[in-house]
Amino acid sequence: MKKRLLFFASLLLTVIQASAQQNNHKLIYNKPATQFEEALPLGNGRLGVMVYGGIQTERFSLNEATLWAGGSVNPDMNPQAKTYLKPVREALFAENYKKADSLVRFMQGKFSESYAPLGNLFFDFKHQGEPAAYQRELDIQNARSKVSYIINGTTYTRETFVSHPDQLVVVRFTATGKDKLDFTCHLNSLLQHKVSSNGKVLSMNGHSPVHVSPLNHGNEVIWDDVNAMRFTAQVKVLKTDGKSNAKDSILHISDAREAIIVLSMATSYNGFDVNPGTHGKNELKIAEAYLKTAAPYAVLLKNHTQDFRKYYDRVQLTLGDEDRAALNTVDRLNAFAAGKNDNALVALYYQYSRYLLISSSRPGGQSTNLQGIWNEKVQPPWSSNYTTNINAEMNYWGVETANLPEMHQPLLDFIGRLSKNGAVTARNYYGAGGWVLHHNSDIWAITNPVGDFGKGSPAWANWPMGGNWMATHLWEHYAFTQDKVYLKEQAYPLMKGAVQFCLDFLVADKKGNLLTAPSTSPENNYVTPSGYVGSLLYGGTADLAIIRELFNDYVKASELLNADPDVRNQVKTALKKMLPYHIGKAGNLQEWYHDWKDEDPKHRHLSHLFGAYPGYSITSAANPELANAVRKSLTVRTNEGTGWAITWRINLWARMQNGERAYDALKKLLRFVGNGAEVKMNGGGTYANLFCAHPPFQIDGNFGGGAGIAEMLLQSHQGYIELLPAIPVEWKQGQVKGLIARGGYTLDMQWENGKLISAQLKAKKAGDCKLKYGNKIISLSVAAGGTYNLSELL
Repeated sequence: MKKRLLFFASLLLTVIQASAQQNNHKLIYNKPATQFEEALPLGNGRLGVMVYGGIQTERFSLNEATLWAGGSVNPDMNPQAKTYLKPVREALFAENYKKADSLVRFMQGKFSESYAPLGNLFFDFKHQGEPAAYQRELDIQNARSKVSYIINGTTYTRETFVSHPDQLVVVRFTATGKDKLDFTCHLNSLLQHKVSSNGKVLSMNGHSPVHVSPLNHGNEVIWDDVNAMRFTAQVKVLKTDGKSNAKDSILHISDAREAIIVLSMATSYNGFDVNPGTHGKNELKIAEAYLKTAAPYAVLLKNHTQDFRKYYDRVQLTLGDEDRAALNTVDRLNAFAAGKNDNALVALYYQYSRYLLISSSRPGGQSTNLQGIWNEKVQPPWSSNYTTNINAEMNYWGVETANLPEMHQPLLDFIGRLSKNGAVTARNYYGAGGWVLHHNSDIWAITNPVGDFGKGSPAWANWPMGGNWMATHLWEHYAFTQDKVYLKEQAYPLMKGAVQFCLDFLVADKKGNLLTAPSTSPENNYVTPSGYVGSLLYGGTADLAIIRELFNDYVKASELLNADPDVRNQVKTALKKMLPYHIGKAGNLQEWYHDWKDEDPKHRHLSHLFGAYPGYSITSAANPELANAVRKSLTVRTNEGTGWAITWRINLWARMQNGERAYDALKKLLRFVGNGAEVKMNGGGTYANLFCAHPPFQIDGNFGGGAGIAEMLLQSHQGYIELLPAIPVEWKQGQVKGLIARGGYTLDMQWENGKLISAQLKAKKAGDCKLKYGNKIISLSVAAGGTYNLSELL
């Protein structure tokens, strides 16, 4: 009888949730956006659009993923750098940290370049009268934005999508009522440009700067029309039942019930190691080709929808409170901040993270930067570059669990490009083999220590662990996909190169422990007993945790492929000799070689906890004492921080199986931040358009937040798959389908009153797997393609 009741309850819940799912995929607003943080993002991996939804004037801010300042770089830019390595190490081991901090600045190179905004497309409407019934929305399930309003009894709508199959921005305008469409459109840009038309196509052609300094390091913007990357934007009327004309810099449509506009964009980017000005691609022909082959609107829409949903629909999530799904998004954020529970908002946020990744990271394209692909400033915060001491990697933390392995590929390909410049940097800065990457990079794959040749703080500039951290993604992609061909041909050689750098870079301390020198804990400072505040030391915990993770990954890959036994044995020997983790006198995981205090005890970075997440050399099952030290460190750091820093806390608390602390951090992440928010290192939250507030905007928090929600629902890093390891009491009931665990397993789960009531596993290949729920663990022998009811765990 009990089982029958559970069955009917489960069936009813499924029906209710299926209905709710139709509604909980939209961001909804009742007024136009006034700032970037209110506009709605669309993208196809290469083309990015922010839709403002204006009434008299609509603005689309435009981006193309390859449009950056600068050009190909000479990685051998500081030939004297390696001569300072020995004196830096001598100063460190003599405990002269001030001298080491000073000397290491001579081991810096140039800053990265900036991601550039292409421009804006404006639509100016000749409306007469006051608007009513205004609504704009972003349908993340279908990747379409919609704006609608009524003026003088006529309903105006415009729907926009960015097609990956057809590589076009597509806009459909309609007017239903007595009045008709009458509007003009024009283009502009903050970059050097010219606008023209040939009667049918409106074109904007220009080029980016050859150098843009980081915003906090001067206002230098250098132009050069020979060597700079070129760009084009071309607008065409695909169809209208009215009149259209393109003249000078204006495209005019009038007397129309319907108008369909298509926009094509392209750049001269021809590879990270090619001058985009003198040897670039023909951007005009590329953009023209997409316009010429544009299909009718119905075909464009069908192609786009099928392409997007084949990725998006892989995962479903409901957590309850679906009755709130039709409410205004800002109202929901405000209510949530005031303590009104809205689990549907959490589910929407998770799916939004997946939406943003599908929209900004596609196979064959560029890896997502600090702002995904959406930026409208020539000098964006932190150059909108690849910040590799957490942020670039965080963008892809949740990609595999979210059933989007294809979207990981741009980062994995980027690692390959980095390895080429990184090999030169390793040799010229450290006299080491393999390849290395530091704190920042860009589309040109720079790998040197940044800092503008001595002006940057060693706390961030002189950090050589970026490549090693990146390389852990190579193994993770295999762990989830079980793609052995990829492992052999792409991942393993890159992992081996990162390993070789580490083997050459590690040195022994006075006790014979292998460690790094110089070392930092990214962007944090220590305070010595004598009161010196510094950043450079030897044997930082973060460095060793990252290298330990990379070494363990390499050993597994080498054994699986039966490759390079000599290197594998070197790595195993090094692992045994590496400085172990230490627990400080306060019970925390020690961040520095010595048990020193932090200059900022609540620092946003949690780099020394890398071994617990995203790594897993520290787990609650295998290392309970170290796990308790991680919990202590998290408690000291608090759940406050910038947006992305809060998401790191979500993931760490989830790894520590503490759903309440994870949910507390999640609530802080969803704290509504109004427009014009200033940068506060402990003031992160969420903007009106659900973009993460660093502040200002950084997209890593969206991706890290999505990863954290998934980590609360499913974990697979301890040698078994754990179901619902960290759900809070607020998530009393829910259902998730399509999450992926390491080993290539697909999991579906349903729970009520906080208890699992059904679970199903689908295996990608034959083998043995273990599953855990609560205190119960079971073992399964599975067949490739087999589906298994996990009733034994219930």
